[in-house]
Amino acid sequence: MTYTGNVQPGGRPDVRELPELVITKLAVGDMANNVYLLRCRRTDEQLLVDAADDAPRILRLAGGDGLATVVTTHRHWDHHRALPEVVAATGATTVAGAEDAEALPVAVDVRVGDGDVVEVGACRLEVVHLRGHTPGSVALLYDDPEGTPHLFTGDSLFPGGPGKTSGSEAFGSLMDDLERKVFDRLPDETWLYPGHGDDSTLGAERPHLAEWRARGW
Repeated sequence: MTYTGNVQPGGRPDVRELPELVITKLAVGDMANNVYLLRCRRTDEQLLVDAADDAPRILRLAGGDGLATVVTTHRHWDHHRALPEVVAATGATTVAGAEDAEALPVAVDVRVGDGDVVEVGACRLEVVHLRGHTPGSVALLYDDPEGTPHLFTGDSLFPGGPGKTSGSEAFGSLMDDLERKVFDRLPDETWLYPGHGDDSTLGAERPHLAEWRARGW
């Protein structure tokens, strides 16, 4: 299947096959939330990024009980509507940013912060804490040893700018984290997978950083 990065609610998932990791993207719910299922090729272990909605569809995609971990990128309700049902059906370990964990509808087994590692089989995902959209928002970085990095950003970064914030202080915090932890560190070819909408690359977004700062959103 050709990967486009553009999926519609109820439509066919997109699949990107990397040497060690398979990324399946689907959109769910009335807010077209992106859900990402990551499968380690070596072990077949699977990890879900954001059980946003439509638990039956997520469970069919994952193969019923074939899900080891669910990471919730942040506390907003549209990103965890299906979390209780998915966890109840699979027994998956729940992971979230430490500052957002108490707001989730299930107990969080593992609370993570900057630099922590979440494993899916033999593949390692580094946690990047991005403060601003919510206090505990996290991104997940898969630095493909045989290719380009892949960054799952939740609602902290989209094609066209950072995620919504509550005011100038939170906006400044998010921009500071995005510049220091993402754009200053990762190359242009890094793939960006947001919580809604199409994918992008850091190279496509990098020229607009000053514009985002100036407009304040």
